[in-house]
Amino acid sequence: MIKIIDLEFLGHKETIAAFLIESSEGPILIETGPHSTLPTLKKGIEDAGHSFNDVKHVFLSHIHLDHAGAAWAFAEYGATIYLHPFGKRHMENPEKLLASAKMIYKDDMDRLWGTLKPIAEVQLHTVAHNETIKIGNVKLKALFTPGHAVHHIAWAFGKILFTGDVAGVKIGKGIVVPPCPPPDINIEDWKSSIKLIKQKRFDSLYLTHFGEITNPKEHLQELEGRLSNWANWMKPYFDKGADPKSVTPLFQEYVKKQLLSGGIDGESIERYESANPSWMSVAGLMRYWRKKEV
Repeated sequence: MIKIIDLEFLGHKETIAAFLIESSEGPILIETGPHSTLPTLKKGIEDAGHSFNDVKHVFLSHIHLDHAGAAWAFAEYGATIYLHPFGKRHMENPEKLLASAKMIYKDDMDRLWGTLKPIAEVQLHTVAHNETIKIGNVKLKALFTPGHAVHHIAWAFGKILFTGDVAGVKIGKGIVVPPCPPPDINIEDWKSSIKLIKQKRFDSLYLTHFGEITNPKEHLQELEGRLSNWANWMKPYFDKGADPKSVTPLFQEYVKKQLLSGGIDGESIERYESANPSWMSVAGLMRYWRKKEV
């Protein structure tokens, strides 16, 4: 049984999810969301018939704050945190990650994300690609899926895949969009990860942003097309050395038009922007093209 817990980020429904799996050794949590939504996550766990302290196994797709920001709170109560080796040092010593976020979000940091605290090394369980973790009667297999982040894992649960951000953002019946924040965006790696997921022929994908996808093949094809579209849209601006600040409103308008064309408007556009701020993709895609030239 899988329970989708809507974290109601910034008061919006279906923007950030966490997932609870029942096992013979108690509840398993996939993703924690940000620390700022921890009260909502606690309530979701309780509504599923468990207490916060019952969660002793937490699986992260990657260490971005909207996916892993509350992991430390579970570790304080003895949970083991499963993650990519490249993310371990930032969870063990989050000062650099926290400082970087504060530089971007400034006075809005607490409202958006809350805070981070260190997790003891003994509670950070790093995994290898294709490694299977067994918790009671539940098996979760780690698939390294870089492209959005070098430290990204999609977790396979039989024919179900918890995708983090590698399968993009899709809210309700809207379009699929690729979250492209700096510093790790790599289009080629991302497409290789999409190919890997396609080859596995999963029955459904569980997106952190947001919920279950029951047509994985069509969903991934749309994502791959839009990933290329966004990167190619950005390339001419990079080639002429455009200031990202001047490009940002142009790209925001471009994304908004795509959302509107896909039947998304009103609060749903706000939900997409909360889950995947288009301004962050400007910096991420510009950095991608710059790294390509090195």
